[in-house]
Amino acid sequence: MSNWEGVSEFVAVAEAGSFTRAAERLGISTAQVSTLEARLSTKLLYRTTRKVSLTEAGSVYYQHCRQVLDGLDEAERALTDLNQVPKGRLRLTAPVTYGETMLAPLVNDFVLRYPELQVEMELTNQKLDLVAEGYDLAIRLGKLTDSTMMARKLGSRTLHVCASPQYLALHGEPRSLSELARHNCLLGTLDYWRFHQQGRPRNIRVSGSIRCNSGRALVDAALKGIGIVQLPDYYVDEDLEAGRLFPLLEHYREQDDGIWGIYPQNRHLSPKVSMLLDFLSGFINPV
Repeated sequence: MSNWEGVSEFVAVAEAGSFTRAAERLGISTAQVSTLEARLSTKLLYRTTRKVSLTEAGSVYYQHCRQVLDGLDEAERALTDLNQVPKGRLRLTAPVTYGETMLAPLVNDFVLRYPELQVEMELTNQKLDLVAEGYDLAIRLGKLTDSTMMARKLGSRTLHVCASPQYLALHGEPRSLSELARHNCLLGTLDYWRFHQQGRPRNIRVSGSIRCNSGRALVDAALKGIGIVQLPDYYVDEDLEAGRLFPLLEHYREQDDGIWGIYPQNRHLSPKVSMLLDFLSGFINPV
């Protein structure tokens, strides 16, 4: 006798609380449940004329059988997904500048590859509630705080401190973290910059003549020689490569942040989200 015989029937009876309802649900006889009990030499169910309930041994056996059947369902869905094409609606959210600069062009390429997909992308710096607001995916940057979500690391970003050659010609180049106090440090939403010193993270309070929540505005100010900025690579890479900005304090550079795909916890990730994550991880800088 196969070890599988009677398992599906037993689980159906345990969940329905009735042999009759279980047989209707399965469309087959549940007679094999008694044979299963005989093979295991264990009573799994209490039977009365009004209901069926699990014995203590039946409860333990049910938990294990349910996990096995769930695993089989998952395996079958995974095989089905191999032949599926992403289609239907996919809702995602991402930070504004990273979304505009890096993410949106990749998502657009993905839609070109799979034209049956309809993407709704919300670019916002607010951390939206994915479950309550019906989002399939969020792209998050930096350190994660929400442990109720599943996360996949897609890549990393680097924070650079930099200034224009014009600024450095007038004010000199800071060689240590303490020297930042005498420089015009252009601020974003925080009043400190992040560094790594002697193997440990260190936050340094800085100040300057401009504070703005737009990274692009800060880059413009730095390019015009107003002051020094600390910004992620996707803001300043092109200007660094072109020599319009000059990197500073590189030996104190903070360790790279993660770029994450965040999605609600569930047993099975939909093919369209899984394939988009695979696609993005192939183009975002490798981990």
